[in-house]
Amino acid sequence: MTLIALHPGAAYLCETLEGPRYASLFDSLVRPEELDNGVLDRTKALLIPSRTNPERLRPSVERLIRFLRNGGIVVAMGETFQGTWIPGVTMHPLETNFWWWLEPGADLGMAVANNGHPLMLGCGKREVTWHVHGWYETPAGSDVLIADAEGRAHMYADRISFGGHLVITSLDPCYHHGSHFMPATTRFLDRFLPNLRDWAEVM
Repeated sequence: MTLIALHPGAAYLCETLEGPRYASLFDSLVRPEELDNGVLDRTKALLIPSRTNPERLRPSVERLIRFLRNGGIVVAMGETFQGTWIPGVTMHPLETNFWWWLEPGADLGMAVANNGHPLMLGCGKREVTWHVHGWYETPAGSDVLIADAEGRAHMYADRISFGGHLVITSLDPCYHHGSHFMPATTRFLDRFLPNLRDWAEVM
């Protein structure tokens, strides 16, 4: 297998992961509790979608780290509170302004910081702009993929800390796409998920 996704069972994830738009990109959908059943031995990449409850992830942290040490790719999306279960992840929460776009001339300041990274191919400002939840301190050697106007990381790829590729973001597109609002999140996933699969296939 190339790419599997955790499926905690929420309705918005049923739409995002099982709906016809993206379902073919995943080789398997597994519950968080199934991570210790050998499933990671049979794939190259794991997507942990937005708003996965970290309590369901903590029992499998050591297994996830072994997967990374063996060269795997783990993408942990926003609102999974990565800093509470992944060693070395530090996020600084920001107040979320859901209505910034109503202000004349408003610009959230989000931008792709590394257009050359495989995950960012085809992504631009429109694809990464809906709202913010927080920014991260980045480990030395990490690639910042999405940043705000102050240069703070909202998505980064860490290939140093664990040996594999750990991708961390505060963005929560799976929730909003699956809930049928915020079209930017669908534009983002239209590019990001195929990019993730393509990247994993050549790893």
